[in-house]
Amino acid sequence: MISQTVEYALRSVVLLAQRSPALLRTDEVAEVTQVPRAYLTKVLQALSKAGIIKTTRGAGGGVCLNCDPAELTILEVVNAVDPIERIRTCPLQLKAHGANLCPLHHRLDAALEQVESAFARTTLAEVLAEPTRSVPLCDFPTNSRNEP
Repeated sequence: MISQTVEYALRSVVLLAQRSPALLRTDEVAEVTQVPRAYLTKVLQALSKAGIIKTTRGAGGGVCLNCDPAELTILEVVNAVDPIERIRTCPLQLKAHGANLCPLHHRLDAALEQVESAFARTTLAEVLAEPTRSVPLCDFPTNSRNEP
C-alpha cells in the first residue's frame, strides 16, 4: 500500500528533522537512510518542489528540512512524492457503476480514506517524539561534518 518512494521520502524527512537545522549532503542522507543515491535524488527533488526541504548547491551545500516538524504531516510528505489515489469512479470503467462504486471498490476506497486520514492527523514531530526502544532509521555515522 505504501510505495517504496513514500518509504524513502519518510526516511529522509525523519533524518532531516532529527539533524535540523544542519545541512546534510545527499551522500550522507543516502547512507543513513539506506536509499540508493540516484533514487534519493529524485525523491529529494519532489520534496523540494513541494517546499518540504530546502536544497543548497555548492561546496558547503546540502539539504535540510524547510518546515516545522510540528506542522508537517505525514500526508504532506506522501502527497509530495506519491499521492494516495482514492477510488472515485469504477476502476473498470463500467458505465453502469460510474461514481456508484461496487461493494469491493467502496471498501477499498474506505480503507484508503482511513489511511489518508491517519496520515493527515500525524505530524513528523509526533513520530519523532513517540516513546520507543527502536531508534528510527539506523545508527548515525560518527564522521558527519555536522557533528563536533
